[in-house]
Amino acid sequence: MDTRGFLDLALANEVNRAIVERLPRLDLADAWLVSGSLFQTAWNMQTGRAPGYGIKDYDVFYFDTDTSWDAEDDVIRRCADLFADLGAEVEIRNQARVHLWYPEKFGIDYPALSSSTEGIDRFLAPACMVGIQPAGMAVYAPHGFDDIETMTIRPNRVANFSAERYAEKAARWKEKWPELTVIEA
Repeated sequence: MDTRGFLDLALANEVNRAIVERLPRLDLADAWLVSGSLFQTAWNMQTGRAPGYGIKDYDVFYFDTDTSWDAEDDVIRRCADLFADLGAEVEIRNQARVHLWYPEKFGIDYPALSSSTEGIDRFLAPACMVGIQPAGMAVYAPHGFDDIETMTIRPNRVANFSAERYAEKAARWKEKWPELTVIEA
């Protein structure tokens, strides 16, 4: 699978397509549609399932040096309004703030980020490490698309890696997509 093939599969999901088309209206720095809704749509297209099958939510990353809760809350509200008609949960997060709340939520330190793509780099598995940026339809996939194409989940041992969280996510995905090969942490 190459970048064009990945885009074709990921954008077969009308919700992904709508998010990518509308996201520039929020005028956010370093904004990307990331991870699950992208690689899971690719899996769905490869296995003959409906494009939105099994997708829990649609994650959007952006990077704003204003790390106040109020600033992010304003973006969350604007995002909810913009995507309200899609009938899908769109979760948007400022990657400049993640290190402030992650340790409390997950019990693991999370070094501060300097961009949204650094946040993509911290996903628990290489198959998850994908993003589409509306500007020019840029694709970020630091490990390529092999694990998406072969439906392989393997650990990405980064600073915030948790074998427990990895196992939980892999089990949920394996239940929805039994074709997956899961490499244990």
